[in-house]
Amino acid sequence: MIREFGINEFWAILAGMQATLMLSGVAFIGGGIGGLWIALARTAPFRFARGIAGAFIDFFQGTPMLMQLFLVFYGLPVLGIQVNVWVAAALGLTLHASAFLGEIWRGGIQAVPGGQTEAANALGLGYFARMRYVVLPQAIRLSFAPTVGFLVQLIKGTSLAAIIGFVELSRTAQMASSVTYKPLLAYGLAGCCYFAICFPLSRYSAHIEKRFALKT
Repeated sequence: MIREFGINEFWAILAGMQATLMLSGVAFIGGGIGGLWIALARTAPFRFARGIAGAFIDFFQGTPMLMQLFLVFYGLPVLGIQVNVWVAAALGLTLHASAFLGEIWRGGIQAVPGGQTEAANALGLGYFARMRYVVLPQAIRLSFAPTVGFLVQLIKGTSLAAIIGFVELSRTAQMASSVTYKPLLAYGLAGCCYFAICFPLSRYSAHIEKRFALKT
């Protein structure tokens, strides 16, 4: 039965926007933690750690995010681990974010002037102390703009979670369109929501990048 696009559909799309923000936040925080370890492993003096981290990055950067979500959602039950859609979407996006953030932060670590590392070595600092007190504070500053840029891509990428049944912004727009037969209104409103989230972040990322360029 066709019905008018009303307040219920409007609130449903806003609820989908909230789900998108929550999923993005969980994936970004989890990916940040995983990405830090990946970046440290990629720049560690241990060949085995570099190899494992490199293989992880190659897999998740070399395969579509949709396939990664499918592997988590359908693969874990095969191993006897039952997960709901929320957990599967969050885990899949977290693994994806870990690979990309790890590579972004690896670039930031390697962009720190070598003299800083040499000075830390001269002070007798070990690898982890050198990273914590000397390298990482500078690498974070260098990587801040591309990190925010990746967050924007991650927010938009959450729309793929609808394929495994996660009800987020694009999925709620699709559902509203199917019952009202007003796809332009439903998807237009969803597009405005995405724009309201992503545009300020994109502008902030560009501002930070420009600010850093002026300082250098």
